[in-house]
Amino acid sequence: MPEVPDSTGSRPTDGPLSSKGTVDPNSHTFWSQDTLVIGTTQRLTALTVQVRIAQTGGVQSSGHWQTMPADDFTITVGEADGELVYRWDLKPGRTVPAGQHAFAVQFNQTRGARDAKDDRYGVMAGSHAVWGGFERG
Repeated sequence: MPEVPDSTGSRPTDGPLSSKGTVDPNSHTFWSQDTLVIGTTQRLTALTVQVRIAQTGGVQSSGHWQTMPADDFTITVGEADGELVYRWDLKPGRTVPAGQHAFAVQFNQTRGARDAKDDRYGVMAGSHAVWGGFERG
């Protein structure tokens, strides 16, 4: 599996890729959703998307979704290095059409306002990579 960039800062565009991460406005005291929208100007034959959610207290996965068929991806959710990690790997022989595609992660949290400043994403598509964080939408 390709290694997703694990960088600080952001690079929201690279070649045919563009990206934007937002915190869903319906997030509330006990639950949040971070949504990543990826744009591509060409068909992709390889794609890996990784979203890392900082453990800020009681963070546990409560789901995920994407606008492309789930059967096109191997999807994993687990914990690593104090973060909740969601990952989508495009299966061999599948493609991503040009356009915009959303990947969303949902999680429960300890009661209170949650700061998403340490949540981040990384995307690999062949030799192109984008990464960044999630802003209030």
